[in-house]
Amino acid sequence: MPAVATQWTLIRPRTPSPGEAMSRINAAPPVAIRVRPPYHSPMDFSHVTTWIFDLDNTLYPPEAALFDQIEARMVAHVQNLLGVDAAEADRLRAHYWRQYGTTLAGLMAEHQIDPDAYLYDVHDIDMSVLTPDPDLAAAIAALPGRKIVHTNADALYATRVLGHRNLPVFEAIYGIQEVDYHPKPDARAYAAVIGAHGFDPTTAAMFEDDPRNLEVPANLGMRTVLVGQGRHGPDELAADFTLGPHVQHRTDDLTGFLRSLV
Repeated sequence: MPAVATQWTLIRPRTPSPGEAMSRINAAPPVAIRVRPPYHSPMDFSHVTTWIFDLDNTLYPPEAALFDQIEARMVAHVQNLLGVDAAEADRLRAHYWRQYGTTLAGLMAEHQIDPDAYLYDVHDIDMSVLTPDPDLAAAIAALPGRKIVHTNADALYATRVLGHRNLPVFEAIYGIQEVDYHPKPDARAYAAVIGAHGFDPTTAAMFEDDPRNLEVPANLGMRTVLVGQGRHGPDELAADFTLGPHVQHRTDDLTGFLRSLV
């Protein structure tokens, strides 16, 4: 359980004795005792005032297959950048994603590439497959408090996705550039968002499609929700994959889950 702040309440000792005993007790100095704040079980979202959403395959259904387009552009970019064939470029794409959290992080670490040129290229995709989702928009808008997006993609791409989904319900978008190119699940990515937005992680909830990206939030005291079956980077998880305790909830119906909270 995350550390909790300690509150102090001053009381005087109590006794059933009459007479002199009572007068002595009334004259005694106050005694401080510690009172812990109420414990919120993992099923309780009533204390949550900041709602953090991943973007890809979380705020739109995986069936939209945007990543099929993005991955094809990643392979072409790596081919041109490193002068390798398509098979090797695809191997590196997946390898860096597994090892570094994103393909971009691997390319930056291993090849010192220009991240912004890469981001612009791989996210230049057709979004006509995305459709507005008024039910999801209403469910997010009804949540009490602040709603933000934290994605390993860039904020410009996220803005385009949210526009096609007609989800004008977020007050901030934190993309990879806003967190100094540290991708989830790097703890520095979460620290950057918390620091920039100024919220207490113990009053936050995070929604993700990759369970690895929920471990740091859980350790910080956030409520954690896995959306969909889950995946580890490029690898889809088997139906019988055992999720760790850092995944407190899982849902295949984000809209329905959010409606159940208010």
